[in-house]
Amino acid sequence: MNMDQLTSLKERYPGAHVWAFGDSPELADELLNYVIHGDKRATCSAASAFNEEGFKVFPGDYHIILNGAGEPACVIRTHTLRLVRYCDVTPELAALEGEGDKSLAYWRDGHETFFTRAGCFSPDMELIFEEFALIETLS
Repeated sequence: MNMDQLTSLKERYPGAHVWAFGDSPELADELLNYVIHGDKRATCSAASAFNEEGFKVFPGDYHIILNGAGEPACVIRTHTLRLVRYCDVTPELAALEGEGDKSLAYWRDGHETFFTRAGCFSPDMELIFEEFALIETLS
């Protein structure tokens, strides 16, 4: 990671969270691509993991998103957070995640697989569903 670039970004966005989507470099790049092209405007996390890790996110927070190589790729800003059960995710919420064909079926398949890998899947699990805006794309 270019530390000068990250330092500069942290100066421009004080308190910004720094992270990558997914659980692998390939998934990080795939999901990042959806964000940069305007398809992905939301993400979700298992509420249990969100709470265990002490990851405090609030509307208005900035996030420096890393690519699969761990380099800053874009900045997003949270505007909405909601608590929703996996089984209660609507087609509209699934479409906001912008993945695949944007259908609820695609969303459920991908997220069940992801949360199963993480060891926390349950049909009634609570999710932190986060909507965001793309603020800046980095070169």
